[in-house]
Amino acid sequence: MFDHITASEIAGYAVGALLLCATISAPKIDSLFAAPQRSSLGMCKRCGDLKVLACRKCKGSGVVRPFNFIPPNDDHDYQLAASKWRLASSSCAKCQARGHFSCPECSKKLPQS
Repeated sequence: MFDHITASEIAGYAVGALLLCATISAPKIDSLFAAPQRSSLGMCKRCGDLKVLACRKCKGSGVVRPFNFIPPNDDHDYQLAASKWRLASSSCAKCQARGHFSCPECSKKLPQS
């Protein structure tokens, strides 16, 4: 399979692998820098003064979709499968289809009435 592979192709695969790793780890690396920056600016460390946090289950959309979507062969099958996929979607029970929660850190700071 790799009998006639060139050095530039190998370099291309290596660069692609590095980009893939960087893309996957970007949110984790960003969170390492974001919290100290937010605290130095006097912002909430968790939400950045947005007062809400996105739901992790539905990723902020309020809808949970199935992961078993298989691309069909032709356009008619695609439309049928897409409509079934939409019907199989359900509202998120964790956030009650709102897509977000109130930030617990900001809720502690609010004055009690």
